[in-house]
Amino acid sequence: MEWLALVIVIVTLTSAVAVLLLKDFLAALAAFSVVSLGMSVLFVIVRAPDVAMTEAAIGAGLSSLLFALALRRLGLWRSKD
Repeated sequence: MEWLALVIVIVTLTSAVAVLLLKDFLAALAAFSVVSLGMSVLFVIVRAPDVAMTEAAIGAGLSSLLFALALRRLGLWRSKD
């Protein structure tokens, strides 16, 4: 179980760094969602299911939706080719 937690921490940290370094807003939004989902899985591993459900619903779900709508409203929705 410890190796699974370590892998999830590495993926979450890598995604967090990717959010900071990516120039494409859609890719950064996807990486942001991965960070929230990784945190949700970590909360499940440490047996905090209520916190995990909240993180998944608010962090990955609602926040990502609000950021996506803001990108669309600002005209930054389309990926640059």
